[in-house]
Amino acid sequence: MATLTEILILHGLLPIEVLDTLMAGDPADEGAVRRLVDSGAISEIQFARARAAQANLPFVELFDYTIDPVALALVSPGVCRRHEVLPIAIVGGELVLAMVNPGNVVALDDVRESAKMRVTAVVAERSDLLAALARVHRADNELSNLTTTLEEENAPARGATIGAAESNVDTAPIVRFVNLLVSQAIQDKASDIHIEPGENHLRVRYRIDGVLHEMPSAPKSIQNGVISRLKIMADVDIAERRKPQDGRMSVSHGGRTIDLRVATLPTVWGEKVVMRILDNSTTSMNLKDLNLLEHNFAAYRTAYSKPYGMILVTGPTGSGKSTTLYTTLNSVARPEINVITVEDPVEYRMAGINQVQVNPKAGLTFASALRAILRSDPDVVLLGEVRDHETAQIAIEAALTGHLVLTTLHTNDAPSAITRLTEMGIEPFLVGSALDCVVAQRLARRLCDRCKLPDVRSTDELAYLNFDAYPDRFAPVGVAAVIYKAAGCMNCSHTGYRGRLAIHEVMTVTEEIERLCVARASSAAIALAARQQGMIGLRDDGWAKVRLGLTSIEEILRVVA
Repeated sequence: MATLTEILILHGLLPIEVLDTLMAGDPADEGAVRRLVDSGAISEIQFARARAAQANLPFVELFDYTIDPVALALVSPGVCRRHEVLPIAIVGGELVLAMVNPGNVVALDDVRESAKMRVTAVVAERSDLLAALARVHRADNELSNLTTTLEEENAPARGATIGAAESNVDTAPIVRFVNLLVSQAIQDKASDIHIEPGENHLRVRYRIDGVLHEMPSAPKSIQNGVISRLKIMADVDIAERRKPQDGRMSVSHGGRTIDLRVATLPTVWGEKVVMRILDNSTTSMNLKDLNLLEHNFAAYRTAYSKPYGMILVTGPTGSGKSTTLYTTLNSVARPEINVITVEDPVEYRMAGINQVQVNPKAGLTFASALRAILRSDPDVVLLGEVRDHETAQIAIEAALTGHLVLTTLHTNDAPSAITRLTEMGIEPFLVGSALDCVVAQRLARRLCDRCKLPDVRSTDELAYLNFDAYPDRFAPVGVAAVIYKAAGCMNCSHTGYRGRLAIHEVMTVTEEIERLCVARASSAAIALAARQQGMIGLRDDGWAKVRLGLTSIEEILRVVA
């Protein structure tokens, strides 16, 4: 049998530049090919096609494949997930099984035993197969069945006060319900889970790609049990229902540990619970993946490459500010420099840096923590947020005394950040001297590559939107010939969008802007000067990404005023 390396070469799937590296090792080593996938030298689909060719088996794409429900019912979801397999059809009395690794004889034996019939293997790309598994084995139906059972048994009437005794039969359905709720949210790549008590039912919503999606609601009768269970998991006071509480919990999903930040809020119908999913595996740690235009990336790189100064990332809650800062931190952090962060809360754990959690109850506020870490010989300081005059003053002074300070601020655009700092009571000449760069950003949904369609617009409509006002000298390389709109397919759950990308406004603080700052000029005057010096506005950056075929006109209009 030909090795994977030989298959890749034979089918022209292996780039010439990586041949020497691969041939230096064992050509029969599948691990060597896997390392090429991990490094990005070849794609996952090329690896899957090579596996199929090596085993002389068909290769299937599952994103638009109609899966036979009779075949699907023959193998349990647990077996499918454990072995990364999916029964897709019955042909000639044999079960057709899509597999990531066709050489997994244990998986074949388990499926054969479970289905009680002969099995024929086909090969699928791993991400494609996992997405198909997520589609066909969703927790929705099980959740609906479970809520019906709970309602009939009136479980929460007894289970709400039980506490942490999970082994009790009365709480077991509640435990299962909560686990399914969280698991499905992670599987759907949601960023937040909203559990909202109503008059007659318990409303559940997931925030996916920045938009809330309604999930099947639960009966009112299980409300207390569900909320009590979540409060136990988050290690907050289960008896306190009159004031908001914050907690944190960790869950295991797909072989990895995922943290969730939990916040409770008393409402007229009971306590609302919001869980922020902090999944490190979905966070990009490469600045190239932040979708900065070349002009903006050059300006931003100049700022964070300096040994001192302040960089502000601004935008509303949920606009990706933390991701931008952590990605920047990942680029500047090196063994020879000391990096310390002050956060509330610490959202993502990073190796090699010192992260400080604010604890106001113990007297550790942003300001006191910042003073303390400045005595700890830092080179780079990440401050979670500038919230008040004291914190802003210390951060400005740190930037002026030889530290690179990265922090966030809540403003609508980049020029407004300067006036916001002066309104906090910081002297304008200090702001102008310390501040190097301001990045304003929003998150827009990314068009699904599998189903997006050309969007035909009239010249008058584009002119009304000021679509063609984007400066030619900053036009990105490889601009799409047409713009696209959302359509909808199984791959994107019929939304037309899959994933998100950032829209940026990068303002470098030049001498002219510094003079305007000292003169206490308005944010409009600062914005005008910044544009004259080359700053690309949020909407213009959005239009550039529409031209690149990354998002739609409607999405830019939704997120940028």
